[in-house]
Amino acid sequence: MRVIFKCILLVLLLFSATVSAQKKVWLDADLKETTTVNGVYYSNDIQNKKMVTYYYKSGKIYKTIPYNEGKISGVFNEYYQTGSLKTTGKYENGLQEGVWKTYYSNGKIKEKGKYTKGEKVGVWKSFYKNI
Repeated sequence: MRVIFKCILLVLLLFSATVSAQKKVWLDADLKETTTVNGVYYSNDIQNKKMVTYYYKSGKIYKTIPYNEGKISGVFNEYYQTGSLKTTGKYENGLQEGVWKTYYSNGKIKEKGKYTKGEKVGVWKSFYKNI
């Protein structure tokens, strides 16, 4: 009886692991689908399109893109291969909105400015790297 129970448990465990496994979709530098050999980034093929995460080949996060009702909406983040933040900002209804910042790989701010309905507005500031 115990052997049968263990076999059933093992089958269920393997089945759940197979169902939960996500397919990697390989992408080129323009985020267009390609083969594993030509891939620069990848994303997991996820049915839930509330947040799409792209990864470098190394497995580190490249960028996160939030969605709401099929449009980019929410906080956007892009990262260097080292894992440090490269760009951050917010989208509303598919358009860039509010303050956006770009950083050097050392974490210091590179550029800062504001968007209104996807257009740059006001004064944009650029900063020296100052290693």
